[in-house]
Amino acid sequence: EMPFLDHLEELRWRILWSFLAIVVGSIVGFILVLRFGVLDLLINPFYEVMGEDERLVFLSPTEPFFLILRVGILGGVVLVSPIIIYQIWAFLSPALERHEKGAIIPALYLGVILFSLGVWMSYAVALPVTLQFLLFFGEDYFEAMMRAGDYLGFVTKLLLAFGVLFELPVVIMILSALGLVTPAFLRAKRRHAIVIITVLASFLSPGDVVTVTALMMLPLILLYEFSILLSVVITRRRQKRDIGGDPPEGGVEAR
Repeated sequence: EMPFLDHLEELRWRILWSFLAIVVGSIVGFILVLRFGVLDLLINPFYEVMGEDERLVFLSPTEPFFLILRVGILGGVVLVSPIIIYQIWAFLSPALERHEKGAIIPALYLGVILFSLGVWMSYAVALPVTLQFLLFFGEDYFEAMMRAGDYLGFVTKLLLAFGVLFELPVVIMILSALGLVTPAFLRAKRRHAIVIITVLASFLSPGDVVTVTALMMLPLILLYEFSILLSVVITRRRQKRDIGGDPPEGGVEAR
């Protein structure tokens, strides 16, 4: 155990190291955007929908620089996110029980995989279909002229949104390890979860309900069912540990 002021001192250093990691990551991200074609990767879906002759436009002399800077900072934060997560974990882990740590650590590794899967699915599936719908909606009345800042802001938000949504099993794993949710609760709230997933899918992927919304709903529903299975495994392990634990103080010890 540590005195309260020592906890504050440790928290200060954890925040300082996280901030330093963000600064270094932002510099690295800025270099990656300039030298390794990150912008090309983000803009390619626009060209695939609109054609190679179309170009994104900017309306301010400083807009290209600050646009690349923002993308670099965002990419840098994603790159150093494991360091930030580690700093948070190092500060909180002393307060957790051993079995809680044993469930949360695999959840963090799973979170990296699921976040990457969500970003990939957003880029490969959701983004092209969404752009196809939005950019050609009302084309009989309007001519598309897309600002670079608006486009890249839309793309990055969509990618991050799907990456975060795919963290659902990680959240369920941690809550189950802490005893805050149970498989029975998740099964009972399945219909509510499907309604929320439908609303999120409709909001994140506007378009034809049958194709786009259903396409986005399917992986989220599967992730929810996968979360229930994870919760079952974790809850059974918790129950076995509680049943097979040490006898209470003053009780009769089995021989």
